[in-house]
Amino acid sequence: MDFSDYIVFADESGDHGLTTIDPQFPAFALVFCVFRKDEYAHSVEPSLRELKYKYFGHDAIILHEREVRKQIKPFDILRSSKEMRDAFYGDIAELVKATPVQIYASIIKKEPFTEKYKTPWNPYEVAMHFCLEKVCEFLKHQGQSGRKVHVLFEGRGKVEDQQLELEFRRITSNQKQWGWKRIDFSVCGFEPLFVPKAANMAGHQITDLIARPMAIKALNPLQDNRAFDALKAKIGYMKTFP
Repeated sequence: MDFSDYIVFADESGDHGLTTIDPQFPAFALVFCVFRKDEYAHSVEPSLRELKYKYFGHDAIILHEREVRKQIKPFDILRSSKEMRDAFYGDIAELVKATPVQIYASIIKKEPFTEKYKTPWNPYEVAMHFCLEKVCEFLKHQGQSGRKVHVLFEGRGKVEDQQLELEFRRITSNQKQWGWKRIDFSVCGFEPLFVPKAANMAGHQITDLIARPMAIKALNPLQDNRAFDALKAKIGYMKTFP
């Protein structure tokens, strides 16, 4: 099987547990970012490296939305001045705007989800199903049928990764469907990969930066959200459920 012209990165914001729901962030967001490999190699990776060189002097830094937002070391440089913060956040926004990517996201609003379903599926499984449906349709339209498509997840640990892989393979082998719509996932050869955060992959860092603004938009659609505004033109699909 030939390799696809595209590579997919997956990341999330919030936890997928339903036992205890955080009233400050009662949602789980899963985002799939689809890149053309040539654009990823020649544009996305170099652009992210340049940003890191500008602010940190090296590219070993890993951009993580939570650490940036809370200004945790090494992002404590953002505490030095408002000018520094404005410049950094502005460059992040410009990086996202310039990144050639298709974004597919699913946001599960936990409270209505648990109210609607007596025994709900795992929110991660539901969100992954929605995202894979749209990614599959996109790749088919891009002439990628019959090609192997790698979907890269950030590794969480052996047991959790195994559980996620099992569910991923169930979906992509058409063993599990959601709702009335039937998607033939076998048109592409989806292959999951679990990569440690330390691998410092540009695709995961950009996807991580995107996930929370999308969740916040779903939870508070009227709230000013400049981070979301920077990426909304690249959204191929965004589903808020239920």
